[in-house]
Amino acid sequence: MIFSNLNKSIKIILPIFLGVFLMYYSSLQVSFKEILVYFKKADLVFVLLGVFLMLLSHLSRAYRWVLVLKEIGYNVSFFNSTMAIFSGYLVNYIFPRAGEFVRATSITNYEKVPFNKSMGSIISERIADVLMLFIVIIIALFLEYNNLIDFLLSKFDTTKVLTLFSIFSFVLIAGILSYKKLKNSSNKLVVFFKGFIDGVMSVVTMRNKKVFIFHTLVIWILYVLMFYVTIFSFNELEHLSFGAVLVAFIMASFSIVATNGGIGSYPLAIFAAFSLYGISKEPSIAFGWIVWGAQTLMIVVLGGLSFIIQPIVNRIK
Repeated sequence: MIFSNLNKSIKIILPIFLGVFLMYYSSLQVSFKEILVYFKKADLVFVLLGVFLMLLSHLSRAYRWVLVLKEIGYNVSFFNSTMAIFSGYLVNYIFPRAGEFVRATSITNYEKVPFNKSMGSIISERIADVLMLFIVIIIALFLEYNNLIDFLLSKFDTTKVLTLFSIFSFVLIAGILSYKKLKNSSNKLVVFFKGFIDGVMSVVTMRNKKVFIFHTLVIWILYVLMFYVTIFSFNELEHLSFGAVLVAFIMASFSIVATNGGIGSYPLAIFAAFSLYGISKEPSIAFGWIVWGAQTLMIVVLGGLSFIIQPIVNRIK
Protein backbone atom coordinates (compact mmCIF):
# COMPACT_ATOMS: atom_id res chain seq x y z
CA MET A 1 0.00 0.00 0.00
CA ILE A 2 2.78 2.41 0.99
CA PHE A 3 4.79 1.45 -2.09
CA SER A 4 1.73 1.98 -4.31
CA ASN A 5 1.09 5.46 -2.87
CA LEU A 6 4.79 6.33 -3.21
CA ASN A 7 4.76 5.17 -6.83
CA LYS A 8 1.71 7.35 -7.59
CA SER A 9 3.33 10.36 -5.91
CA ILE A 10 6.52 9.90 -7.92
CA LYS A 11 4.52 9.76 -11.18
CA ILE A 12 2.90 13.09 -10.29
CA ILE A 13 5.89 14.90 -8.77
CA LEU A 14 8.63 13.76 -11.18
CA PRO A 15 7.20 15.36 -14.38
CA ILE A 16 6.52 18.59 -12.47
CA PHE A 17 10.05 18.62 -11.05
CA LEU A 18 11.46 17.87 -14.51
CA GLY A 19 9.40 20.69 -16.02
CA VAL A 20 10.60 23.20 -13.41
CA PHE A 21 14.21 22.07 -13.91
CA LEU A 22 13.89 22.47 -17.71
CA MET A 23 12.40 25.94 -17.24
CA TYR A 24 15.44 26.84 -15.15
CA TYR A 25 17.77 25.26 -17.73
CA SER A 26 15.99 27.19 -20.50
CA SER A 27 16.53 30.45 -18.59
CA LEU A 28 20.26 29.67 -18.48
CA GLN A 29 20.32 29.29 -22.27
CA VAL A 30 18.46 32.53 -22.97
CA SER A 31 17.78 35.22 -20.37
CA PHE A 32 14.26 36.43 -19.64
CA LYS A 33 15.23 39.88 -20.96
CA GLU A 34 16.25 38.40 -24.31
CA ILE A 35 13.00 36.43 -24.55
CA LEU A 36 11.03 39.56 -23.65
CA VAL A 37 12.67 41.42 -26.56
CA TYR A 38 11.42 38.76 -28.99
CA PHE A 39 7.99 38.78 -27.35
CA LYS A 40 7.70 42.51 -27.97
CA LYS A 41 8.80 42.12 -31.61
CA ALA A 42 6.46 39.19 -32.31
CA ASP A 43 3.50 39.80 -34.63
CA LEU A 44 0.57 38.96 -32.35
CA VAL A 45 -1.82 38.65 -35.30
CA PHE A 46 -0.17 35.35 -36.26
CA VAL A 47 -0.02 34.23 -32.62
CA LEU A 48 -3.76 34.86 -32.20
CA LEU A 49 -4.47 33.14 -35.53
CA GLY A 50 -2.56 30.11 -34.24
CA VAL A 51 -4.61 30.08 -31.03
CA PHE A 52 -7.83 30.31 -33.06
CA LEU A 53 -6.79 27.34 -35.22
CA MET A 54 -5.97 25.34 -32.08
CA LEU A 55 -9.40 26.19 -30.66
CA LEU A 56 -11.05 24.93 -33.85
CA SER A 57 -9.09 21.67 -33.57
CA HIS A 58 -10.38 21.13 -30.01
CA LEU A 59 -13.97 21.76 -31.15
CA SER A 60 -13.50 19.28 -33.98
CA ARG A 61 -12.17 16.77 -31.43
CA ALA A 62 -15.25 17.31 -29.27
CA TYR A 63 -17.57 16.67 -32.21
CA ARG A 64 -15.57 13.58 -33.20
CA TRP A 65 -16.03 12.19 -29.67
CA VAL A 66 -19.81 12.77 -29.94
CA LEU A 67 -19.78 10.62 -33.09
CA VAL A 68 -17.77 7.85 -31.42
CA LEU A 69 -20.06 7.69 -28.38
CA LYS A 70 -23.13 7.70 -30.61
CA GLU A 71 -21.84 4.52 -32.24
CA ILE A 72 -22.02 2.68 -28.90
CA GLY A 73 -25.53 3.93 -28.18
CA TYR A 74 -25.12 7.25 -26.29
CA ASN A 75 -26.31 10.60 -27.60
CA VAL A 76 -23.95 13.01 -25.88
CA SER A 77 -24.33 16.78 -26.20
CA PHE A 78 -21.61 18.72 -28.02
CA PHE A 79 -21.52 21.11 -25.04
CA ASN A 80 -20.65 18.41 -22.51
CA SER A 81 -18.15 16.81 -24.86
CA THR A 82 -16.37 20.16 -25.31
CA MET A 83 -16.40 21.00 -21.59
CA ALA A 84 -15.05 17.54 -20.70
CA ILE A 85 -12.19 17.87 -23.17
CA PHE A 86 -11.09 21.29 -21.92
CA SER A 87 -11.35 20.14 -18.29
CA GLY A 88 -9.18 17.13 -19.12
CA TYR A 89 -6.56 19.27 -20.85
CA LEU A 90 -6.33 21.55 -17.82
CA VAL A 91 -5.90 18.64 -15.40
CA ASN A 92 -3.08 17.25 -17.56
CA TYR A 93 -1.03 20.33 -16.70
CA ILE A 94 -1.15 19.33 -13.01
CA PHE A 95 -1.45 15.53 -13.02
CA PRO A 96 0.16 13.82 -16.04
CA ARG A 97 -2.25 11.67 -18.08
CA ALA A 98 -5.01 12.14 -15.49
CA GLY A 99 -6.93 14.34 -17.93
CA GLU A 100 -8.32 11.32 -19.78
CA PHE A 101 -9.85 9.99 -16.55
CA VAL A 102 -11.36 13.41 -15.77
CA ARG A 103 -12.75 13.59 -19.28
CA ALA A 104 -14.30 10.12 -19.04
CA THR A 105 -15.65 10.80 -15.54
CA SER A 106 -17.21 14.08 -16.66
CA ILE A 107 -19.13 12.46 -19.52
CA THR A 108 -20.14 9.62 -17.17
CA ASN A 109 -21.54 12.07 -14.60
CA TYR A 110 -23.39 14.37 -16.99
CA GLU A 111 -24.39 12.02 -19.83
CA LYS A 112 -24.67 8.69 -17.95
CA VAL A 113 -22.20 6.94 -20.26
CA PRO A 114 -20.61 3.98 -18.40
CA PHE A 115 -17.05 4.89 -17.42
CA ASN A 116 -15.51 1.82 -19.07
CA LYS A 117 -17.14 2.62 -22.42
CA SER A 118 -16.29 6.29 -22.15
CA MET A 119 -12.66 5.46 -21.37
CA GLY A 120 -12.54 2.91 -24.16
CA SER A 121 -13.76 5.51 -26.67
CA ILE A 122 -10.97 7.87 -25.56
CA ILE A 123 -8.41 5.09 -26.09
CA SER A 124 -9.78 4.55 -29.61
CA GLU A 125 -9.30 8.26 -30.32
CA ARG A 126 -5.75 8.12 -28.96
CA ILE A 127 -4.95 5.21 -31.30
CA ALA A 128 -6.20 7.29 -34.25
CA ASP A 129 -4.10 10.25 -33.07
CA VAL A 130 -0.97 8.10 -32.77
CA LEU A 131 -1.51 6.88 -36.34
CA MET A 132 -1.85 10.50 -37.50
CA LEU A 133 1.35 11.50 -35.71
CA PHE A 134 3.05 8.55 -37.40
CA ILE A 135 1.83 9.84 -40.79
CA VAL A 136 3.15 13.34 -39.98
CA ILE A 137 6.53 11.79 -39.07
CA ILE A 138 6.62 9.93 -42.41
CA ILE A 139 5.84 13.15 -44.29
CA ALA A 140 8.58 14.98 -42.36
CA LEU A 141 11.06 12.19 -43.09
CA PHE A 142 10.18 12.38 -46.78
CA LEU A 143 10.59 16.17 -46.89
CA GLU A 144 13.65 16.38 -44.64
CA TYR A 145 15.30 12.99 -45.14
CA ASN A 146 18.89 14.22 -45.35
CA ASN A 147 18.61 16.35 -42.21
CA LEU A 148 16.75 13.79 -40.13
CA ILE A 149 17.90 10.26 -40.84
CA ASP A 150 21.34 10.52 -39.19
CA PHE A 151 19.86 12.39 -36.23
CA LEU A 152 17.11 9.80 -35.64
CA LEU A 153 19.44 6.82 -35.95
CA SER A 154 21.77 8.38 -33.37
CA LYS A 155 18.96 9.06 -30.89
CA PHE A 156 16.62 6.07 -31.13
CA ASP A 157 17.24 2.36 -30.76
CA THR A 158 15.31 0.80 -33.66
CA THR A 159 15.20 -2.58 -31.88
CA LYS A 160 13.38 -1.05 -28.89
CA VAL A 161 10.94 0.80 -31.16
CA LEU A 162 10.08 -2.41 -33.05
CA THR A 163 9.74 -4.33 -29.76
CA LEU A 164 7.30 -1.76 -28.34
CA PHE A 165 5.28 -1.80 -31.57
CA SER A 166 5.14 -5.62 -31.47
CA ILE A 167 3.94 -5.62 -27.83
CA PHE A 168 1.25 -3.03 -28.64
CA SER A 169 0.06 -5.09 -31.62
CA PHE A 170 -0.05 -8.28 -29.54
CA VAL A 171 -2.08 -6.63 -26.75
CA LEU A 172 -4.53 -5.16 -29.27
CA ILE A 173 -5.05 -8.50 -31.06
CA ALA A 174 -5.36 -10.38 -27.74
CA GLY A 175 -7.97 -7.88 -26.58
CA ILE A 176 -10.04 -8.32 -29.74
CA LEU A 177 -9.89 -12.14 -29.52
CA SER A 178 -10.76 -12.09 -25.81
CA TYR A 179 -13.71 -9.82 -26.52
CA LYS A 180 -15.12 -12.29 -29.04
CA LYS A 181 -14.70 -15.28 -26.69
CA LEU A 182 -16.13 -13.57 -23.60
CA LYS A 183 -18.87 -11.64 -25.35
CA ASN A 184 -21.76 -13.42 -23.58
CA SER A 185 -20.19 -13.72 -20.13
CA SER A 186 -22.00 -12.19 -17.09
CA ASN A 187 -18.92 -11.88 -14.85
CA LYS A 188 -18.63 -8.26 -13.58
CA LEU A 189 -14.95 -7.95 -14.45
CA VAL A 190 -15.59 -9.40 -17.90
CA VAL A 191 -18.57 -7.06 -18.41
CA PHE A 192 -16.38 -4.08 -17.49
CA PHE A 193 -13.66 -5.26 -19.87
CA LYS A 194 -16.26 -5.87 -22.60
CA GLY A 195 -17.58 -2.31 -22.20
CA PHE A 196 -14.03 -0.98 -22.41
CA ILE A 197 -13.38 -2.94 -25.61
CA ASP A 198 -16.75 -1.72 -26.99
CA GLY A 199 -15.43 1.80 -26.61
CA VAL A 200 -12.07 0.99 -28.17
CA MET A 201 -13.66 -0.90 -31.07
CA SER A 202 -16.28 1.80 -31.69
CA VAL A 203 -14.10 3.40 -34.35
CA VAL A 204 -13.60 0.10 -36.17
CA THR A 205 -17.29 -0.84 -36.10
CA MET A 206 -18.81 2.60 -36.62
CA ARG A 207 -21.00 3.07 -39.67
CA ASN A 208 -19.95 6.66 -40.32
CA LYS A 209 -16.20 6.12 -40.64
CA LYS A 210 -15.81 8.82 -43.29
CA VAL A 211 -16.92 11.56 -40.91
CA PHE A 212 -14.60 10.25 -38.19
CA ILE A 213 -11.66 10.16 -40.60
CA PHE A 214 -12.56 13.64 -41.86
CA HIS A 215 -12.50 15.13 -38.35
CA THR A 216 -9.29 13.27 -37.50
CA LEU A 217 -7.64 14.83 -40.55
CA VAL A 218 -9.09 18.25 -39.69
CA ILE A 219 -7.76 18.04 -36.12
CA TRP A 220 -4.22 17.28 -37.25
CA ILE A 221 -4.20 19.68 -40.18
CA LEU A 222 -5.25 22.43 -37.76
CA TYR A 223 -2.52 21.35 -35.31
CA VAL A 224 0.15 21.69 -37.99
CA LEU A 225 -1.33 24.92 -39.38
CA MET A 226 -1.38 26.43 -35.88
CA PHE A 227 2.33 25.77 -35.56
CA TYR A 228 3.11 26.87 -39.12
CA VAL A 229 1.28 30.22 -39.10
CA THR A 230 2.82 31.18 -35.75
CA ILE A 231 6.25 30.92 -37.41
CA PHE A 232 5.43 34.15 -39.27
CA SER A 233 5.23 36.06 -35.99
CA PHE A 234 9.07 35.95 -35.91
CA ASN A 235 11.09 37.50 -38.77
CA GLU A 236 14.02 35.21 -37.95
CA LEU A 237 11.93 32.11 -38.73
CA GLU A 238 9.97 33.15 -41.82
CA HIS A 239 12.45 31.52 -44.22
CA LEU A 240 12.04 28.03 -42.72
CA SER A 241 10.64 25.38 -45.06
CA PHE A 242 7.42 23.53 -44.30
CA GLY A 243 9.44 20.36 -43.70
CA ALA A 244 11.58 22.10 -41.07
CA VAL A 245 8.44 23.35 -39.33
CA LEU A 246 7.06 19.78 -39.33
CA VAL A 247 10.23 18.53 -37.64
CA ALA A 248 9.86 21.15 -34.88
CA PHE A 249 6.16 20.32 -34.54
CA ILE A 250 6.93 16.61 -34.05
CA MET A 251 9.62 17.24 -31.43
CA ALA A 252 7.36 19.70 -29.61
CA SER A 253 4.56 17.08 -29.62
CA PHE A 254 6.84 14.52 -27.96
CA SER A 255 7.91 17.10 -25.37
CA ILE A 256 4.31 17.34 -24.13
CA VAL A 257 4.55 13.68 -23.08
CA ALA A 258 7.86 14.28 -21.23
CA THR A 259 6.50 16.91 -18.83
CA ASN A 260 3.07 18.19 -17.82
CA GLY A 261 1.73 19.91 -20.92
CA GLY A 262 5.29 20.42 -22.19
CA ILE A 263 6.25 22.84 -19.41
CA GLY A 264 9.95 23.62 -19.73
CA SER A 265 10.56 20.94 -22.37
CA TYR A 266 8.50 22.51 -25.20
CA PRO A 267 10.85 25.48 -25.97
CA LEU A 268 13.94 23.26 -25.66
CA ALA A 269 12.46 20.69 -28.07
CA ILE A 270 11.84 23.44 -30.63
CA PHE A 271 15.38 24.76 -30.12
CA ALA A 272 16.75 21.25 -30.73
CA ALA A 273 14.75 21.02 -33.97
CA PHE A 274 15.59 24.48 -35.28
CA SER A 275 19.29 24.02 -34.45
CA LEU A 276 19.36 21.43 -37.27
CA TYR A 277 18.65 24.33 -39.63
CA GLY A 278 21.11 26.82 -38.19
CA ILE A 279 18.61 28.90 -36.21
CA SER A 280 20.16 30.47 -33.12
CA LYS A 281 18.85 29.58 -29.68
CA GLU A 282 17.41 33.02 -28.82
CA PRO A 283 14.59 33.14 -31.42
CA SER A 284 14.07 29.36 -31.17
CA ILE A 285 13.49 29.31 -27.42
CA ALA A 286 11.52 32.58 -27.51
CA PHE A 287 9.26 31.12 -30.22
CA GLY A 288 8.81 27.96 -28.14
CA TRP A 289 7.75 29.98 -25.12
CA ILE A 290 5.30 32.14 -27.04
CA VAL A 291 3.60 29.14 -28.71
CA TRP A 292 3.49 27.17 -25.46
CA GLY A 293 2.35 30.21 -23.47
CA ALA A 294 -0.48 31.05 -25.89
CA GLN A 295 -1.77 27.46 -25.90
CA THR A 296 -1.47 27.15 -22.14
CA LEU A 297 -3.31 30.42 -21.53
CA MET A 298 -6.17 29.24 -23.73
CA ILE A 299 -6.40 25.89 -21.89
CA VAL A 300 -6.20 27.52 -18.44
CA VAL A 301 -9.00 29.99 -19.31
CA LEU A 302 -11.31 27.56 -21.14
CA GLY A 303 -10.53 24.63 -18.83
CA GLY A 304 -11.21 26.73 -15.75
CA LEU A 305 -14.47 28.03 -17.24
CA SER A 306 -15.47 24.44 -18.10
CA PHE A 307 -15.15 23.35 -14.47
CA ILE A 308 -17.38 26.28 -13.44
CA ILE A 309 -19.93 26.40 -16.26
CA GLN A 310 -20.55 22.69 -16.95
CA PRO A 311 -22.14 21.79 -13.58
CA ILE A 312 -24.24 24.98 -13.62
CA VAL A 313 -25.62 24.37 -17.13
CA ASN A 314 -26.33 20.69 -16.42
CA ARG A 315 -28.06 21.55 -13.15
CA ILE A 316 -30.31 24.00 -15.00
CA LYS A 317 -31.12 21.28 -17.56
